[in-house]
Amino acid sequence: MALAQLYQAQFRTSLATMIQYRASLVIWLLGQVLEPVIYLIVWSNVSVAGGGSVGGYTTGDFAAYFIVLMVVNHLTYTWIMWEYEYRVREGTLSAALLRPVHPIHADVADNLSSKVVSTPGILLTALVLSLIFQPTLHLVPWTAVVFIPAVALAFVLRFLVEWSLAQAAFWTTRVTSLNQLFFVAMLFLSGQMAPLTLFPPAIQTVAALLPFRWMISFPVELLLGNLTPQQTITGFAAQAVWIVLSLVLLRIVWRAGVRVYSAVSG
Repeated sequence: MALAQLYQAQFRTSLATMIQYRASLVIWLLGQVLEPVIYLIVWSNVSVAGGGSVGGYTTGDFAAYFIVLMVVNHLTYTWIMWEYEYRVREGTLSAALLRPVHPIHADVADNLSSKVVSTPGILLTALVLSLIFQPTLHLVPWTAVVFIPAVALAFVLRFLVEWSLAQAAFWTTRVTSLNQLFFVAMLFLSGQMAPLTLFPPAIQTVAALLPFRWMISFPVELLLGNLTPQQTITGFAAQAVWIVLSLVLLRIVWRAGVRVYSAVSG
């Protein structure tokens, strides 16, 4: 009950903040939209230059892929890796440690509330882009249904991984390089830059072994109907395994990090 009340209070606070800072929200949304649109334009031009298709993807296929990817990336995106450094360096984390619940709950509620405010804008943008680029999207009923839990698990996985890595701020006050390394790896291995099937087999294997594909590419491929039922089961299994591993990592790093933080602040 106390945890539910915390989420309700955090939702109200975060929603009020998001609404108050509407200009910042618009700028952030532009950043979410521009990157996939740029890749969409680039790959569409490559497809046209290649005679209408590249690696089995037509111009309409690329449009469908990057528009769906934009939505999935938004629904799974977190900003905790960029914020945690400030919390540790400035000592604002101390107040959160005094609360009776784990600080991660406030971050979850804050992230979800921001999606409540911003997702309608992303969906409207996806509709406009669909009218402009004419994506080729053939929805299969069963993939449309399982797409929802796939996105939910992708968000949980991405949040846990990034929250765990953000704890590096306990040991070093500057984690920008680590953040950039992580997001460069994600850019290539999650399918953000291009569909993973366009990469060499070795890259596809690495992407399948690491968590990045299961954060973004898997739900996108699923909704587009590019996966068989067996591949879908494998994808859900990979998400589950990485979520468990991330939870274990989070607990270990958090306990060690809080001890270091307490010693420094004390």
